[in-house]
Amino acid sequence: MKIRLDKFLAEETGKTRKQVKELLKQGLVAVNNEVVKKPEVKIDTDVDRVVFDGDDLTYKPFVYYMFHKPKGCVSATKDAHDQTILDYFLAKDLTKEVFPVGRLDKDTEGLLLVTNDGELAHRLLSPKKHVDKTYYVETSLPIGEEEIHQLEVGVDIGEKTRTLPAKIEVLGENSYKITIHEGKFHQIKRMFHAVGTEVTYLKRLSMGTLLLDPKLLPGEYRKLTEKEIERIQHES
Repeated sequence: MKIRLDKFLAEETGKTRKQVKELLKQGLVAVNNEVVKKPEVKIDTDVDRVVFDGDDLTYKPFVYYMFHKPKGCVSATKDAHDQTILDYFLAKDLTKEVFPVGRLDKDTEGLLLVTNDGELAHRLLSPKKHVDKTYYVETSLPIGEEEIHQLEVGVDIGEKTRTLPAKIEVLGENSYKITIHEGKFHQIKRMFHAVGTEVTYLKRLSMGTLLLDPKLLPGEYRKLTEKEIERIQHES
């Protein structure tokens, strides 16, 4: 892939174009063992070796972040009224145009995968893949064995077909863990409403093999590990 040197450096170091140009002037960048000071120079990311201040830089076209979405944040990159996921990211981590994979309601917390890998996002969200998504749920009223059975076999939420079978784990009198394989609009809330109770708190715990890091507080994020990336690419 051919790309301008200043763009490459900005994306891989998290520095601004202005900062990159200053570093180039200082002779801190070498391409194939030759110092380069011109920002407009084109490099081939598959062939050329770029060294910045003594460190080799490898071009990574895709970035992957685990984000713990807080309440009040909308699952978007732009919004005229509410905070978006990008409001929680540092500028140095926004060198590529990232977006959330799927959506969580404004009042729902939990795991969001944030990336610029459109192909992976498409595969993870494809209805044909049925990627598991697990949530922690608190409800206004407890539900019994009959209601749990209904959720597990599928309920009518006003769509053409019933929901796919779900897995339910009872955690307390009004708290549950539910795993679904779809991503319909307000699906969890509509499912519990269908069996006579309302969701008062909702948090996504996992998406496929990707588990929300318990160390991440709402509003915090981190890069995915190589193992996590490998797993989600494999399952999608």
